[in-house]
Amino acid sequence: MLKEYKLSFEICGLLLFLIIMVPNFIWFVNPAPNDILRMDSVTETIDTVASVCQVLMVAALCIFRNRASKKLCVTSLVIISAGCCLLYFISWMFYYAGIVNAVVILGLIVLPCLAFLFFAADRKNGIALILISVFTICHLLYGVINFIV
Repeated sequence: MLKEYKLSFEICGLLLFLIIMVPNFIWFVNPAPNDILRMDSVTETIDTVASVCQVLMVAALCIFRNRASKKLCVTSLVIISAGCCLLYFISWMFYYAGIVNAVVILGLIVLPCLAFLFFAADRKNGIALILISVFTICHLLYGVINFIV
């Protein structure tokens, strides 16, 4: 499996991560009204696994390149990834408007994961896909247990 990959910096993977992180940076500096996301987590072990997977996932998106992947261009997977980013930003807008419900929380949790997943699928990056999948499961458990149940 590793023979299919070469070490190569994938700037688009880093850009996707930074784009996804923009609302988080804003949230760190300027909390939203009715900000339930600042509550203490009851899923500390899951959060730790998610954090490790997040770092590894970003590293995998940025440094592992499948030899079979073509130069990045507009494909259906890239469009879906961009759409997930757009819906993620809209979820943040609802959150900042004070609308805090299961749909908004799931938008904040699932949409960035899907953006990474579709990008990695387009890039044929199986290493990143595995890490994104574990991150997504942990992120979903964190959100559902802490904010929806």
